[in-house]
Amino acid sequence: MSYIHVDVREFGGPECLEVVEDAQLPEPGPGQVRVKILTAGTGFTDTIIRQGQYVQVKDKPPFTLGYDWFGLVDKLGEGVSALRVGQAVADLSVIGGYTQYLCVDAEQLVPAPDGLEPAAAVAMLLSYTTAYQMLTRYREIPAGSHCLVHAAGGAVGSALMELGQLMGLNMIGTASSGKHALLRRFGGIPIDYRHQDFVEEVGRLTGGKGVDVVFDTIGGKNWSRSYRCLKRGGLLVGFGALQLTTGEERVPSLLWGFFKLLLGWKLIPDGKSSCFYNIQSRREAKPDEFKADVAALFALLAEGKLSPAIDCVMPLRDAAEAHRRIDAAQVTGKIVLDCQSA
Repeated sequence: MSYIHVDVREFGGPECLEVVEDAQLPEPGPGQVRVKILTAGTGFTDTIIRQGQYVQVKDKPPFTLGYDWFGLVDKLGEGVSALRVGQAVADLSVIGGYTQYLCVDAEQLVPAPDGLEPAAAVAMLLSYTTAYQMLTRYREIPAGSHCLVHAAGGAVGSALMELGQLMGLNMIGTASSGKHALLRRFGGIPIDYRHQDFVEEVGRLTGGKGVDVVFDTIGGKNWSRSYRCLKRGGLLVGFGALQLTTGEERVPSLLWGFFKLLLGWKLIPDGKSSCFYNIQSRREAKPDEFKADVAALFALLAEGKLSPAIDCVMPLRDAAEAHRRIDAAQVTGKIVLDCQSA
């Protein structure tokens, strides 16, 4: 039986993605299972990997792209007894998810409840787990606190907005005007970063007090402005460097931003704190925590308490078009690939 996967032929733009057909399904080795992939997530991280700029991926092209996926166990390898054929599972594979079938170590998988909608389920991996861990694993954020989210109309940003609403937080988000309806859907207050100064707007919205937490994926220069938005005792969480990949920021500026984020601001006696979050590094350090957090999100989804923003669902073969839309900032929420609708 043949199957297809989408590979990075060489580092570069969306045109470097190639649909590849293999004549035979992969066979699971000892301790592995073969998974029938139902959906794969797409996002900004995938585009960074495609460009060859993601430091945690050392593989050279060609390789199969795809940071996260959701599927069903299709075949058990020797020695696997904790899973069953047909069971729903998911993983944060970093690469490999843009495929119809995949063999993976059984111990890596996170079991999922039966009956989850596949497009919503895959959103719980990279996007919602990133948001959930930043909201819960660094400090307790009491209900009624004020949080500022940058790129709030994107996959992680919208997850932060929805989870923050669920936690009883006052969420403020920067986004282009076309994404403001999504922020309001999650009870958030939008700021149009193209026409409004977010530092001034945060001051106005909080009566000059500032926010309790800022979640900033933009980059070093923006981290400095975000830090100004914090009240005394507030926390800045950096979790990306969007402007580096778009060419709006250079490496020296980003490195200076990292110095301030991780060390420089700690020397200032203003009661504020800052840190940087990376989901893969944290998972490697605390794998049980990762599985527990994904399981908690699956439970919330199964209970109908989460409704992730899915921009659209596209066939696996259209992965390059999904990347073109991501590169052009034309995505509200998350584009999901239907891997069985090839």
